[in-house]
Amino acid sequence: MTKVKLKIKKGDQVVVLTGRDRGNKGEVLKVFPAQSRVLIQGINQVTKHNKPSQFSAGGIEKKELPIHISNVALADPKTGKPTRIGYKTLKDGKKVRVAKASGETIE
Repeated sequence: MTKVKLKIKKGDQVVVLTGRDRGNKGEVLKVFPAQSRVLIQGINQVTKHNKPSQFSAGGIEKKELPIHISNVALADPKTGKPTRIGYKTLKDGKKVRVAKASGETIE
């Protein structure tokens, strides 16, 4: 697979568009460009049963699994609703991401 340019970065607030967590918001913890997936805090949680080992006690733990990038959209900084992302060059030559819905720049 070729590495694709993703418009969603670590630390962005995103809204889940499909799946069991549809409509929920969360912060992107990690981006996996090779698989086109993102890890979002509190989204797509599963329970994992761990066997006790010499180093850990084991037991049941909840953890997040990555979700495909096509199933999330950036949350608009103004309204909080899902929006698409565009790019704009500022007068000082800096390239910034822009929310298509409101026109706000994304930090």
